[in-house]
Amino acid sequence: MIETSIESNLMNREQAKGEFEALHTMYGGTLPLVYNKQSGDKRHSAYLTCMINLLTEQALQGPYFNPNPQGLIVVTDHIKPLRVFTRRMDGAYPSIVNPLAIWEIKEYYGSTTFGSRIADGVYETMLDGEEFAELREHTGIEVKHYLIVDDYHTWWQQGKSYLCRIIDMLHMGLVDEVLFGKEDLVRWPEIVKSWLNSDYIRPDLRPTSPKVLRERRLESRTLWNEGK
Repeated sequence: MIETSIESNLMNREQAKGEFEALHTMYGGTLPLVYNKQSGDKRHSAYLTCMINLLTEQALQGPYFNPNPQGLIVVTDHIKPLRVFTRRMDGAYPSIVNPLAIWEIKEYYGSTTFGSRIADGVYETMLDGEEFAELREHTGIEVKHYLIVDDYHTWWQQGKSYLCRIIDMLHMGLVDEVLFGKEDLVRWPEIVKSWLNSDYIRPDLRPTSPKVLRERRLESRTLWNEGK
């Protein structure tokens, strides 16, 4: 799989820059650009993250999403929190509160070695997947979990064995889908549009009928009277 499907999709920094600039010229976008955490000559736009934000915005055409979560994922039963997750994500739809989908982005353009920070990133994603699997098992609530990675030198020339770990976690059900490099240009808009077809209502963004609100208040009052 990694030899026939992944290698050809991985981009280097110059290729990613070209794809990002083409998308930015085509769509423009309304979101502020995200930059990498490096300094000096190595500081530049986080090309993969910016592309994902542009593609998400264009595919949704209006509905809200969080392109830069500054808090932890929280899942509730509409009365109280059920689960607070361990790590911040790179994006969530429509919000970090009761999300339908979240995504993690691993872009390492310009890295010269496969260091512990990159290796840790793989295992962090596995941890996230275990948490989402546990939520699904105990509550029946499913949150779509996507992983998006890129940089030819990092993943193909330095960390090919970790590509195997990523495929392992895909087969284990710890991520719903993994996108590699330029694959996101075609596949990511398809994924985003699929969310719009789901029968999903986020109660803190969309109006809830008075009947449902009365039922929730009655349920809360009953639980309070029972000492729960």
